[in-house]
Parts: sequence; structure tokens; C-alpha cells
Amino acid sequence: MKQLVILLILLVAVVFTAGCTEESQENSTDIQENSTNLQENQDINGVVEANESGQNTTPQEAQEKSKVVQVTSLEQINASLKQGPVLMKIGSKHCGPCQAMRPMLKELATEYSGKATIVSIDITESPDLATYFDIGYVPDTTLIMSIENGEYVYLQEDGTLTKDRLKAKIRGQMEKDVYKKRIDLALLQEGKSTS
Repeated sequence: MKQLVILLILLVAVVFTAGCTEESQENSTDIQENSTNLQENQDINGVVEANESGQNTTPQEAQEKSKVVQVTSLEQINASLKQGPVLMKIGSKHCGPCQAMRPMLKELATEYSGKATIVSIDITESPDLATYFDIGYVPDTTLIMSIENGEYVYLQEDGTLTKDRLKAKIRGQMEKDVYKKRIDLALLQEGKSTS
């Protein structure tokens, strides 16, 4: 029985990191060793911890708006949606491509400060969110526009709204322009200026 449980745990770990490249898997040991440093330096890297109500915990509100918000609950996403569209990146601290996206996401958070919120979810810290969003591999990114009848409404590449998150997944995870186009499209649909 213990062997079955261990096998299932290993299988889940493989499924969650299936989107990572071979190079990132080779570097996973380095990332694991440095995960403590990453957590300690989250503020330097542009990540702000958020509390249960979705409010950032740092005292400077101006800085908060230009940072990527690390969320651990749906309530935090819902609170961010009240301010505008939410670009949601789901990843893992053990995934090289996920970690490589951090500087780009911080740049986007700064560029779209006050217009859109950039959030990050770590599946190792929030497995319930990984289950809720049906994550098969990481990194996984979508743009949430709103909530309708208790379900998230996502923006597809062509501007169509859908409640099917898989149809709205953003392709080209490492290209900043792909994210900018989706956020700009969301802001246009909301009637907000993109400049």
C-alpha cells in the first residue's frame, strides 16, 4: 500500500512538471537548493504576498500595483478582478521556464499597473488551485476577464470570451509580446486605454 501511495505522489509530481524542458529538469536541483533564497527575495523579484482578502501585505500601495501578486486562494483572484482583467500564470518553483518568466511578468505588472493585475500561482504551495484550474503542465497562463454566474470568464486570442479555460490558454509562454497583445485586447474590450 505504501508503495502505491509513493508511486501516485511521484506520478502527480511528473504530471505537474511535464511542461518543463529537459534543461530545466537538469537545473531543478539548483532551483530546489535556491528556493529558500527565492522565497526570501520575492519582493526583490517583484512578487508580493497577498492575504486571504486579496489585499497585498506590503505597506506601500504604489509599489504593490506594479508587482506580480502571489495568490493562494480564489478570493484573491476575485478581489483583483474588481480592478480589471487578471493575467494568471500558474507554475512551480521547481520549473525552470516558470522561474524564467518572473522578470517578464514583473515588467508586465509595471507596464499595466492600475489597469490589469498580474498574478502567479505556485502549484506546490497551492495544490487546491492546481486542481481547480485542472492544470496538466506548467507554466500555464490565461487571462481572466470577469466572473459570471460563479464561473470565470476568460479571453481567447481572437477576443472571444469563454468559460472554458483550456480554450483561452495563452500560447508562447516565453514571449512578452504574446501577453501584451492579450492584455491590450482585454483593456480594449473594457474600454480602458492601453497606453
